[in-house]
Amino acid sequence: MRLVIPKLYVILDAALLREPAPSIATQLLQAGVRLFQYRAKNAPPRETLEISRRLTQAAREYGAEFFVNDRPDIAYLAGSNGVHVGQDDLTVEQARALVGPHRWVGVSTHNRQQFERAALTSADYVAIGPVFATTSKTNPDPVVGTELLRQLRPLTQKPIVAIGGIRLENAPEVIQAGADAVAVISDILAASNPAERASQFLQRLDTARSAAIL
Repeated sequence: MRLVIPKLYVILDAALLREPAPSIATQLLQAGVRLFQYRAKNAPPRETLEISRRLTQAAREYGAEFFVNDRPDIAYLAGSNGVHVGQDDLTVEQARALVGPHRWVGVSTHNRQQFERAALTSADYVAIGPVFATTSKTNPDPVVGTELLRQLRPLTQKPIVAIGGIRLENAPEVIQAGADAVAVISDILAASNPAERASQFLQRLDTARSAAIL
């Protein structure tokens, strides 16, 4: 049986936040978001740990899942639900050795070969992208599109998280192509009201998931 994860995965990229991460996180949690990640590529480790601890507490209050990007050591110390690693970070099994068997480990992939490799690891979910063109990374990998997503879906029972250029308008297409969740950065963080935008995503994804099941 496939592990069920929340359909909206909000990534709090420190470089794009207009308010402190805990403040934004609380607004999103109140709007119904139950899966989020903190990504601070250039922040000092001590600062990332302090913010991650506050985000862990906020997530617990709402029964949500919170992940730290890149840093399994900080994920462990902060008491978060898990860590998300990329292709240039520690491997899934190295991250697992640090966070332990009871926390989640997610991994980013950018093509079929990477995805197939990740599916054989102990990763709890596998992210694939960018599905569409994205502006949240300086040097993004080539766009994979929804067709690759359809091809990858039968290869694993692990949840698939689609990321990259996902907006309110194209999110249903991604779910219908086989993704269990969509990871969103800019379309929520850049909105005039991030919580309202997240609520719109949740409503649209509910409809899309129901249609995909039918």
